[in-house]
Amino acid sequence: MPVPPAPGARTLLVEQLDLRSDCARCTALCCVGLHLVRSADFAIDKPAGTPCPNLRGDFGCGIHSRLRESGFPGCVAYDCLGAGQRVTAAVRAAHDGATWRDDPAAARDAFAALPVVTQLHELLWYLTEVLALDAAAPVHDDARLALDRTAALAALAPADLLALDVGAVRREVGPLIDRAGALVRDAARSGRGSRASSTAGGPASAPRPRSLVEPSPAVRRRLRPGADLVGADLRALDLTGADLRGALLLGADLRGSRLDVVDLLGADLRGADARDTDLSRALFLTPAQAGAVRRDERTALPAALRD
Repeated sequence: MPVPPAPGARTLLVEQLDLRSDCARCTALCCVGLHLVRSADFAIDKPAGTPCPNLRGDFGCGIHSRLRESGFPGCVAYDCLGAGQRVTAAVRAAHDGATWRDDPAAARDAFAALPVVTQLHELLWYLTEVLALDAAAPVHDDARLALDRTAALAALAPADLLALDVGAVRREVGPLIDRAGALVRDAARSGRGSRASSTAGGPASAPRPRSLVEPSPAVRRRLRPGADLVGADLRALDLTGADLRGALLLGADLRGSRLDVVDLLGADLRGADARDTDLSRALFLTPAQAGAVRRDERTALPAALRD
């Protein structure tokens, strides 16, 4: 698949790959196939394969407009990156138009394929970002090849998806994404235009006047992959170039901070306070992560999450 050269290349590529969730084209696979555990995210326990009690006959949600106040913020944040509609179409094509409600075989294929395609779409989401990062140009050729191969796998029939070793795909693509992130962070730390270039495949939001401070040495030591930053006070800090992959940022206070080229791949942002926070150039931010944070009208998101 050719990569569009226009400034909005990433947004266009995301659309071409159908990486935006479209519940109207899905048969509520996440409302049935996922295992829910009673917690701050979900008000009920529900085993995988059992329909949520709030699911309607038309595959809609009976409490969609009040999910948070009903105890389901996890549903608000959940995003399959378009895997649901892809799997729904593939299962219908393989089972003469049947859905999980009509045919046990269709149900088996749908719920087994959903996590596979979700992981493939997540890799595609990251690869579209790699191709939009100017500083990651040394890996762009490999990223285009990886994107084409991964897109072809996501389009496989259900039977072939179930036989796919998605872990092997992640192990192949992951190091490429790692290298891209390192290239961009290195460029930011060396001062080579980290503020001037967009990391989201489109024009970044205009810089806003703000009073920022450098993290103290103690805080700087905590800014590392996999860090436990649960509830951390990170207000009004310039966190440019930090590697927070896989970090636990649950309930962290990020208000007023700048996160230029901060690597957030796999970071847990549930309940983090991102009001008046510049996330427009954060690296590898997904719709689910953006949906899990507390935001206001002053929260700046990457272009691919705004368009």
